[in-house]
This record gives sequence, C-alpha cells and structure tokens, in this order.
Amino acid sequence: MMVRRCEFHLRRCILSFKLMMQGLPGSFSEDAALKAYPKCETVPCDEFEDTFKAVELWLADKAVLPIENSSSGSIHRNYDLLLRHRLHIVGEVQLAANFCLLALPGIKADQLKRVLSHPQALASSDIVLTQLGVARENVDDTASAAQYVASNGLRDAGAVASARAAEIYGLNILADRIQDEPDIITRFLVLARDPIIPRTDKLFKTSIVFTLDEGPGVLFKALAVFALREINLTKIESRPQRKRPLRVVDDSNTGTAKYFDYLFYIDFEASMADPRAQNALGHLQEFATFLRVLGCYPMDATL
Repeated sequence: MMVRRCEFHLRRCILSFKLMMQGLPGSFSEDAALKAYPKCETVPCDEFEDTFKAVELWLADKAVLPIENSSSGSIHRNYDLLLRHRLHIVGEVQLAANFCLLALPGIKADQLKRVLSHPQALASSDIVLTQLGVARENVDDTASAAQYVASNGLRDAGAVASARAAEIYGLNILADRIQDEPDIITRFLVLARDPIIPRTDKLFKTSIVFTLDEGPGVLFKALAVFALREINLTKIESRPQRKRPLRVVDDSNTGTAKYFDYLFYIDFEASMADPRAQNALGHLQEFATFLRVLGCYPMDATL
C-alpha cells in the first residue's frame, strides 16, 4: 500500500528529481533532503525500508536515511538495511536539530496536558517537558505529531517538531531549541541505485562492511591496514550477523564454545580513487571473510 501511495505522488511530476524519505513533510529527514538537494521533490513513506524499495523499483531517484545521532548514537536498524539492500551511499548530510514546542494558535504552554512526538525527540527534550508536567505520547515521527495536533484541533496537546512543521501545519512555536543538549547533530546518508565516481580533488569518505574469522588480534590487524597508511577512521560499528548469529569454536579447556559472529561497519576519510584506500582494502581482503564497499561519497562539513 505504501509503494502505491508513493507511486501515485511521483507520477504527478515525472520530470522532477524525486527523493524518498521516512516521515511526513516537515520531518527532519525532509530538512536533510532539502539541504542536500534544495530543488528536489520529497516523497514521504512510512517505514525506512520503503525508501530503499522505492529507489530499487525506480519510483524515486534517491533516498535519505538517518544513520546516527550525537545524542542517542547509531540507528542500528538502518545499518542492517544497508546490508540487506544493494543501494549505494552517494552522499551524507549533517543536520543540527532545533526541537520546537508547537501548539494550535492561541494555546499557551501552561494549557498543555500532553505532548506528542517521536520517542527520541521526547527523550531529548526531557528537561522542558518535565518542567511543564505534561504526559508524553509516542508517534512515528515529529512531523506526524504536528499534523495530528493540527488536523484534530487538539487544544490540550502540543508537539515537539521542527519550525518547518509549524509552518506546514499551521501551528505556533511556543518555544524553540528545547532539547536538553544545545547541539544535537543527526547524520543522514543519501542512497542511490548507482555509485558516484570517486574523486581526489575534494574530501571524500568511504563506508565499508566486513566480517572476520575468530582469532587473537584479528580485529587489530583489520584496523591496522588503515593506520599503516595514515587513513583516519571516523566510525566503527559492530552488528551481530542475522544469518549466522553464533560461531562455534573448539576450546581445548572447556569443549565447544559459542561466540557472537559480527559484521563490522567502518567509515574512513579517503576516496576510493586514492591509492592508499585501494591498498588498504586490498590488504583487508587478505584475511576478511567478507568485504563490501557501501559507498564512496563527498563529506559534509557544513551545519
């Protein structure tokens, strides 16, 4: 049903650049999409996996996907989706969050009994919401909260969402920057069917995923291939393998032992056009049991 909804929206403007996102217009994912491609047509979907499928089915040109947050850390579900699908990372967007408290026109903060938003936004705004003494209700994304308050005319409820959501859904901003930490940054990935051509005339980042055999020092060896070539690692993430979560190892002292079998995701600052990166991955392939380049893309150094 979701793909059908997206397809209907896309058919209205076949010639425009279409970018899929999770969440409604006014979401922070849409803010990230418009930062990367100011003239794109954003198309909402309900689930993160829907954004992958829409690009794979040629219903959209690209997708934008949140991958980590400076407050709550990595979004593990989306790491799993990167491996499950065959899209390529072609860009990244760093977005500074501005969580706003929204309500219907004429409603004051002391009239609110409850506040709706995504669980992460509610958790990140704990101090202000505790001071207000309001109940908290979880919804799928921040823009959905704003839409729900507006469309149902809720006079006792507010929403934590973006300033754009207030404009789109006709709500007032009662307070802005209500997050506990003043500088919350979310990193988004831009995904496409085809990779872009790596270059060396600007700063590039490369994302990979690999697995290793069990053994002493094997992870140290994997990381050393980058250190030996003075390549800076910006991200290391491990995720248990779903297809083979346990590795059985013979232990001479206690018999058979079982260990989690991990996938390792790494981001490093180098273009695949750089011989250092090519040599590092060639070295890593000598002992990695699986290696896949998820993408090589320009770094986003702006906020």
